Amino acid sequence: MTIKEVSQKYGITQDTLRYYERIGMIPPVTRSQGGIRDYQEMDLRWVELAKCMRSAGLPVETMITYVKLCQEGENTIGDRLKLLTGQRENLLEQRRKIDVTLERLNYKILKYEEALETGKLTWGKKGEQRMNSIFEEVKKNFGFGCMRLPMNGDQVDYEEFSKMVDTFLENGFNYFDTAHGYLGGKSEIALRECLVKRHAREEYILTNKLSTHFFTKEEEIRPLFESQLEAAGVEYFDFYLMHAQSKEIYEKYKKCCAYEVAQELQKEGKFKHFGISFHDRAEVLDQILTEHPEIEVVQIQFNYVDYEDPAVQSKLVYEVCEKHGKPVIVMEPVKGGNLVNLPEEARTVFEELNGGSPASYAIRFAAGFPNMMMVLSGMSNLEQMEDNISYMKEFRPLSEEEQAAVNQVSGIFKSMNLIPCTACRYCTDGCPRQISIPDLFSCYNAKTKYHDWNANYYYDNVHTVRNGKASDCVKCGKCEKVCPQHLKIRELLVDVAKEFEA
Repeated sequence: MTIKEVSQKYGITQDTLRYYERIGMIPPVTRSQGGIRDYQEMDLRWVELAKCMRSAGLPVETMITYVKLCQEGENTIGDRLKLLTGQRENLLEQRRKIDVTLERLNYKILKYEEALETGKLTWGKKGEQRMNSIFEEVKKNFGFGCMRLPMNGDQVDYEEFSKMVDTFLENGFNYFDTAHGYLGGKSEIALRECLVKRHAREEYILTNKLSTHFFTKEEEIRPLFESQLEAAGVEYFDFYLMHAQSKEIYEKYKKCCAYEVAQELQKEGKFKHFGISFHDRAEVLDQILTEHPEIEVVQIQFNYVDYEDPAVQSKLVYEVCEKHGKPVIVMEPVKGGNLVNLPEEARTVFEELNGGSPASYAIRFAAGFPNMMMVLSGMSNLEQMEDNISYMKEFRPLSEEEQAAVNQVSGIFKSMNLIPCTACRYCTDGCPRQISIPDLFSCYNAKTKYHDWNANYYYDNVHTVRNGKASDCVKCGKCEKVCPQHLKIRELLVDVAKEFEA
């Protein structure tokens, strides 16, 4: 058969067939006397195998190794068996994860069918129990984020933190989240002293992360991971996340084979569950989850103000998690404390409900969505913890009245925007410096209105990495000519540059 006929038979482009042969995914194809590819029965079998294995997600490198082993003769049969057995185990694990996803989808379908009959969609504790059945060792849906801890000067207050740990566990919660860089490395050590040394390993769930600042090449990842285990005082982590994934950081992790190293560590029993934390646009998350179906859980920024924010894209990012069937861990449910310290008008709205702190409405808003496995809160004193426990120990979603109040408060925040941009994005199409103007305006609003530390992160690491900065504006005025809000964009970009680039 000619390469054209093979292409049509198997639905593989001719370029791909040539590529498979060139890199060694299939052995050299039989050639005619004139040097033209003439696929014989054995050649076709290799093409079928390559297509089948690639459809199942078999790595290209593994297929190349298998072909080389076959070419070396019968003395490699044992090695071939070992390779194929390992890939079978990987496929069985993928099937297990698919079964879990199907189970979750069936549950959601059931709830929607019930909603059509009753006229009301409810999740509540059943939803919580169902999600935690996927990770049965995780208790409840509220976790202790250890980026903000009680401090005594520049040191963690171990006495206060120990009381908080004990209170947290005594009330039936067990999920703790940290990262190597939190509090300058003091978070891991504080957990070792106040949690690990004082409680049995089965009493708690500990999550850690691989952060980009601490490695530059593949060989540094494993020693870094081992140092994290040592700092935390444990033999394994329950969850391990690729930290703060964005388009640029993900490219670095791919270059350093970080995901592959993590999978090796997981197979060795160094951690149980694999996931990512994420800070970027929804399409980037979709790419990552498509390329890495082994990801079990995704941690995202999610709160009622960021829900439809064009820069953070919480709603769109959450919907990508739903699309891929990934449980969600929420970070920043109170937006770094900004949804606790409310402006007077917003505080009055919640006070009229006669019960509940501002934090309670923010955290319950996030926890009430389907597929939310966990909502994290960074707590710096026992009073904050006791408040959170009071409404999360027996979690219930927001009532219609409470949801209406949250919507009203969100509207109040939006009305306070210093730059009234609607993110129509008309301004970006003709920008000669490709400045993502609406996103930079959103970052500016977030920083000046909420004093949000994430605003700088999004400005520096997401919205200006592949696009221009505010200071790159050449003042051509094309953006102002198409702005429906008639904003003085050139002047506003000067303000943005002063805020983020000074």
